[in-house]
Amino acid sequence: MNLKPFRLISALALAGCASTATVPSGGSAATPKLVLFITVDALRPDYFTRFGRQLNGGLARLYNGGAVFTNGYQDHAITETAPGHSATMSGRFPIRTGISTNLLGVEDPSAPLIGAQGLGASPHRFRGTTLTDWLTAKNPRTRVLSVSRKDRGAILPIGRSKQPVFWYASNGTFTTSTYYGEVPAWVSEFNARRLPASYVGRDWNLLLPAREYPEPDSVTKESQGVRFTFPHIFPRNADSASWMLPDFPWMDEATLALAMHGVHSLNLGAGPQTDVLAISLSATDAIGHRYGPDSRELHDQVLRLDRMLGTFLDSLFKVRNSADIVIALTADHGMTPFPGVRSSDPNTGAVSVDPSAVLREISNSLAARGVPGQGFRYTRGVYVGNGFQFDSGILELDRAALRAANINADSLVEHFRKSFLALPGIARADRIPELARRDTVTDHIARRWLHAFGDEELAALVVTPAPFSAWAATYAMHGSPNDIDARVPIIFYGPAFKPGRYTQFARVVDMAPTLAAVVRVAPAESLDGRVLSNVIR
Repeated sequence: MNLKPFRLISALALAGCASTATVPSGGSAATPKLVLFITVDALRPDYFTRFGRQLNGGLARLYNGGAVFTNGYQDHAITETAPGHSATMSGRFPIRTGISTNLLGVEDPSAPLIGAQGLGASPHRFRGTTLTDWLTAKNPRTRVLSVSRKDRGAILPIGRSKQPVFWYASNGTFTTSTYYGEVPAWVSEFNARRLPASYVGRDWNLLLPAREYPEPDSVTKESQGVRFTFPHIFPRNADSASWMLPDFPWMDEATLALAMHGVHSLNLGAGPQTDVLAISLSATDAIGHRYGPDSRELHDQVLRLDRMLGTFLDSLFKVRNSADIVIALTADHGMTPFPGVRSSDPNTGAVSVDPSAVLREISNSLAARGVPGQGFRYTRGVYVGNGFQFDSGILELDRAALRAANINADSLVEHFRKSFLALPGIARADRIPELARRDTVTDHIARRWLHAFGDEELAALVVTPAPFSAWAATYAMHGSPNDIDARVPIIFYGPAFKPGRYTQFARVVDMAPTLAAVVRVAPAESLDGRVLSNVIR
């Protein structure tokens, strides 16, 4: 089913207007030599205000000296890492990039890792172009580097480009996949430093005196009730250290160290062309999941990230003129607090939604009516039943199996809808054609689902938890279209931008066209984002 274009009601064109980047008239500043795009996985914007008086490093520099949009969003439904990163430098929503969920992200068995164990990865599902493509089309001398702890965090910001892209492997090295070619000598040189092993015996203690942290250090919901108080003991052997590093703040330090090594090795930002350095930092996400966004651990992680990023920027500005650099910072998603745990958010009454009993009952009923399958199971975060699967609020039907058993798909979807709406903590359950008839300016939930899915092939029904409620898990969650998961910081920094606070509605898809305007390059296709021209000098 092809849906007609969304109705645009206001000048904001909230539902995804096409846009092309243009250079603002009257601009005379030199074209930047380096675009530094930083994505902090699960960095909620309220962390800047909650911990602001204690920030004095890189986060403080960008927040206090940059153009800050205080009403910024990842304006799509499945607020997960892969969709969020696919929007950062493409200027397009997941419905157009093809990356609507983590499961539909970068996993690719045909592109195995080089020198490491793990799932192969590539941008084979990504559609369209990104800022890096626009720059290299204009000037083939443009150099690009993208690094992250996560494969999807490194790959998706630059799309299908076969540029230097590296992520962390469980053996303690940064690697890439055969899609990109071999690991170059400069990365092997960096890996030879064996950074994870250098952290052995370096336990995680509070950065500041305990009195500076108002959060209790005694919440048993954190870390599944195991080792949820400070200090957090780092492994005492190198192999365990490599495996556990992503759950500790020093993962960001290692990622930034690789990025800085890449600046020197690839001569990024030396000009005269515009180069790109994309960095995705993932420790805030891992720590937020494990301990929650209201934990003492998360508070300490943000303070450490601030200092690490400050050190990185200081090092960068020593070797490159800061006047030649523009910086953008955002997040791929937010984070919902643990249901039932006191929070800085108004989450009283929030519940953990466990759909397993309902889904098991429906699966057993379908099996009894002859729908083939392996029975109900839960694997890799996905509920799979006879004739369907359910993941992150998305119901997908095996329509061929249902037809073979003479099951009416529409009637089945209605049965699913009623069953979900009967669960505490569920706000709504919608079909895509129904959402397309909504006022997508005022109904932000409908708009965000439509920015992820355009028909019922992958989403026969989309289910939205109530605000602050979350799908059942043993850790803090994100992924819903609710504001708590969708709201993110959007910051531009550098001489091209006018510092200040901007309260207008802005989206992450607006960042690429805005940067394109600043670096004077034309997008290769129509974009969902628009140029935020009022922040450009």
